[in-house]
Amino acid sequence: MKLQSKVNYNNKKKIVNDPVYGFITISQEIIFDVIEHPYFQRLRRIKQLGLTHLVYPGAIHTRFHHVIGAMHLMQKAIAIIRKKGHDVTESEERAVLFAILLHDIGHGPFSHALEHDIVSGVSHEEISSFFIERLSEEFDGELDLALQVFQDKYPKKFLHQLVSSQLDMDRMDYLNRDSFFTGVSEGVIGSDRIIEMLNVQDGDLVIEEKGIYSIEKFIVARRLMYWQVYLHKTVVAAEFMLIHVLRRAKELAMNGTDLFGSPALLYFLTRNVSAEDFKSNPNILDKFAALDDFDIFGAIKVWQSHEDPTLSELSKRLVQRDLFKIEISREPFSEEKIAATKKYVMDKMNIPSEQIQHFVYTDQLTNNAYNIARENINLLMKNGAVIDVSEASDNLNISALSNPVEKYLLCYPIFKGSRPKQFTMIKDLS
Repeated sequence: MKLQSKVNYNNKKKIVNDPVYGFITISQEIIFDVIEHPYFQRLRRIKQLGLTHLVYPGAIHTRFHHVIGAMHLMQKAIAIIRKKGHDVTESEERAVLFAILLHDIGHGPFSHALEHDIVSGVSHEEISSFFIERLSEEFDGELDLALQVFQDKYPKKFLHQLVSSQLDMDRMDYLNRDSFFTGVSEGVIGSDRIIEMLNVQDGDLVIEEKGIYSIEKFIVARRLMYWQVYLHKTVVAAEFMLIHVLRRAKELAMNGTDLFGSPALLYFLTRNVSAEDFKSNPNILDKFAALDDFDIFGAIKVWQSHEDPTLSELSKRLVQRDLFKIEISREPFSEEKIAATKKYVMDKMNIPSEQIQHFVYTDQLTNNAYNIARENINLLMKNGAVIDVSEASDNLNISALSNPVEKYLLCYPIFKGSRPKQFTMIKDLS
């Protein structure tokens, strides 16, 4: 007699084999259903670190990787908080898992690099809220509580702090994950120990006193990862080039120039879309959901042969990794040096002065590993007192790291062949 299989082929409580943490369990069927939604699957097509792979070739992991990992850490954090006697209901657990899982769903192509160029004055957090609201409609209100947690409108404040604070599951995952995929070992943190030290006092998330050294390492790792990865000067140069490729494309599109692009990309290139537009026209969210890294880079490959010299030159250099030179200084660059750089580029490229903004960039880089002005990381001392972590440290590390470090950049193209004398003068002016 043939035995009937007892396997439930409709089981949605899956496991994911993650290179950072090993097996991750998707603990609830509705969570699997949301992960399977096209809005969420789009995160597979958005790189976590934008163009960082041009410096660290392994950095091709996606937002999908990251949010699954953050959900895993959140499951562990909730288990620890419950173990310490704090009540977290099943519905609250589901809400906070949804909130961390969807916290990045509002990112557009290439994440932070193009955040303010695809749309006008709308942060990815706002767009994430729009997505969570839409998904809740589709899932019969199941994500309403998640939206409250995400927007910090739920009474149990610590749930939001687990999603978004200076010691949230988002940061804990991206430091470990970005370190793993770039190979920059300085970013590795003791996330397991930090999570074990989590507690809740007067409704706020705190770290038990014995976890202070793990927190110091966490903050130091964040500072180092910013300089070595997120604000690596070659990455910054590439991202400025990407921003200006898109800005030039939008200038042309808004003036009626024909451009190659997917329907979704052309929609956003030909108009300025604001938060009010998202609220008044539900179709815009679907158009945004159709955009990912492939739309942008596919268009840039074609724009290499566009008749507009600025768009063509920027596109070619980006595709061929002929990146601009970038100089970093602790002091602002002089007006004389900036003017000399612009003249050098205009003379070499024979471009009008109004186009120089797309080829010479000046800006400021800020690395603030721990911001005391924001929601603090609080330590729960053995005597029951709660103090800021910077006040409890015994080696001044955290106090020093709470001061932002500012540097200035000057970015411009260099050209093959000998450099003119005036370019030597540019170097000397700094």
